[in-house]
Amino acid sequence: MNPISILIDKINNENLWDKEIHLERNEYLKVKGSIDTNIYLVVDGSLRIFVIDSYEEHTIRFGYRNNLIASLDSFLNGKPSELYIQALKKATVKAIRKENYTAFIESSTENKKLWLSILESFVLQQMERERDILTSSPVERYTRVLQRSPQLFQEIPNKYIASYLRMTPETLSRIKKS
Repeated sequence: MNPISILIDKINNENLWDKEIHLERNEYLKVKGSIDTNIYLVVDGSLRIFVIDSYEEHTIRFGYRNNLIASLDSFLNGKPSELYIQALKKATVKAIRKENYTAFIESSTENKKLWLSILESFVLQQMERERDILTSSPVERYTRVLQRSPQLFQEIPNKYIASYLRMTPETLSRIKKS
């Protein structure tokens, strides 16, 4: 069992979720400039985390069933974030506030090790993604994401996957066909 599944099971077993939130398609869970120190479990639906520069939106991450998502920068430093979190289809998420989450993590050495393991995995994923974007061709980026997260292509519309892979939807479509 992976560390995130173990963590979710532990939080569920201790009934630590503070609230459940229902989002309509395209509704925002978090917007730029806001502080959000919650961690969310995606119960149903799919969401994306993205930023907007002066020209376009850049998708950074996705969340779908049984994934944890957060505005991690805001969660860690308690400051406003440039990130948006948006439902791509109708979604239900459970939220745990930072204070409750931190108390849970601090309650045992096992929980601390689990959280550290999750953070390390996240950092390694982000480094791999950055390296891919900087050094890999569009075909290589597509292939790696397909191998790593085949469920992504069933849950997320192509235009957002293309943004995540830093390519146009047309390029993604051509790659998928070949």
